[in-house]
Amino acid sequence: MSKPSMNPEKKLVTLIPGDGVGPECVRAAQRIIEASGAAVAWEERHAGASVFRQGIASGVPQDTIESIRRTRVVLKGPLETPVGFGEKSANVTLRKLFETYGNIRPVRELPGVPTPYSGRGIDLVVVRENVEDLYAGIEHMQTPGVAQCLKLISSKGSEKVVRLAFELAVAEGRKRVHCATKSNIMKLTEGTLKRTFERVSRDYPGIEAQHIIIDNCAHQLVKKPEQFDVIVTTNMNGDIISDLTSALVGGLGFAPSANLGNEVAIFEAVHGSAPKYADKDVINPTAVVLSAVMMLRHLGEFEAAARIEHAILVTLEEGTARTGDVVGYDKGASTTAFTEAIIANLGRKSGRYQVREYRPIKLPEVDPAPDFVKARERHVAGVDIFVESSLAAEELGKSLERLAAETPLKLKMISNRGTKVYPATGAITDCVDHWRCRFIGRNATGDLEDSAIFDLLQRVAAHHRWMHIEKLQEFDHVRGFTMAQGED
Repeated sequence: MSKPSMNPEKKLVTLIPGDGVGPECVRAAQRIIEASGAAVAWEERHAGASVFRQGIASGVPQDTIESIRRTRVVLKGPLETPVGFGEKSANVTLRKLFETYGNIRPVRELPGVPTPYSGRGIDLVVVRENVEDLYAGIEHMQTPGVAQCLKLISSKGSEKVVRLAFELAVAEGRKRVHCATKSNIMKLTEGTLKRTFERVSRDYPGIEAQHIIIDNCAHQLVKKPEQFDVIVTTNMNGDIISDLTSALVGGLGFAPSANLGNEVAIFEAVHGSAPKYADKDVINPTAVVLSAVMMLRHLGEFEAAARIEHAILVTLEEGTARTGDVVGYDKGASTTAFTEAIIANLGRKSGRYQVREYRPIKLPEVDPAPDFVKARERHVAGVDIFVESSLAAEELGKSLERLAAETPLKLKMISNRGTKVYPATGAITDCVDHWRCRFIGRNATGDLEDSAIFDLLQRVAAHHRWMHIEKLQEFDHVRGFTMAQGED
């Protein structure tokens, strides 16, 4: 483990070499940064596979956490989550521990890297929300054959990532931001990001703002990728389309990323640890090196960052040192030779490919209060009780109606996998043993007391197995729940 530099003029960075090909890529980036003259010092720490094998379930030891708290900046190689060790991805753990809420993935056409899109001028950035959505990782087996994953989208998280996308556009001189969601289907979760985007966009009148449905976004990225400048999206959507966009310009070997938070920034390649190529000196380090370039800009080392990016462009343009992922591993340049070529080209500039003029990104500041959105009025209109049962919909419905007969609630409908099945609609539904049973108050204007819900739940539990409940709430006279397919 390296000791931190005591040079007060250098900016201290936590260095995590990573697993598989990670150490080779990180060492290449270190060599190039040091040759560029950037004022950076390193404090080496570890995470990932070796840590899991020590019995640390998170994959992130305490001394690594303490280092990041000191330095606030991390350059890391890809981390492996070995089968049979640990419970969570160490990559995701690091992002969540330090609230790096925005994942920045730039994609641009590079010289000497032929693709079906060469000559189209692709130059875009995907800004992916980075800590919530399905990646909250809250899953339950509801019945022996039905699993659930909670999709959590917060107004606060949406506010931060949307403002970050617009601030990135300002810092990089970009003119357009697309918000890509599936809000036509998930109107409350994905819809939160869309509504936040539409509101926040008014604060940036000089930037064109457009919403696009995520599947159309994927379609358009393949059809006409050059139309995009910045795309902001939710965590799962961003994970998928950022890999798609990297394929447009040559693959994951050229895909850098930054995980930005207001306190900590973590820079890493998008690709994984690729253990089959480890220690063979054949891996393409460009993604990690370009991640390091993003890190240098974050640190204010704009001149060194530009020197390195120019050197990469010149090296790729000349084509004298192209790695195996571009020309085939039997004839590709070694990792070492490619690194040395970039170092030799420091100070040179491409005549055809330009480097953007970058300015510091102004990180958004939002209200830190947990109750980021405050409702003036709220109303509990009913409750969804989720029941496990092998009964048919009609039989279950009649049973629940009898059980609720003497309570302040009545059964409104039952759905199965999102489709109303009771009262019968005539639809053909292949049901499973997981039923959403919606009860509403008999007094439409009255607020349901918890005691009434508990009483109903006890009555249901005496005859049927249940797994969870959800209150049907209205906030400021707006319904806070969705309807089933076929529900009136």
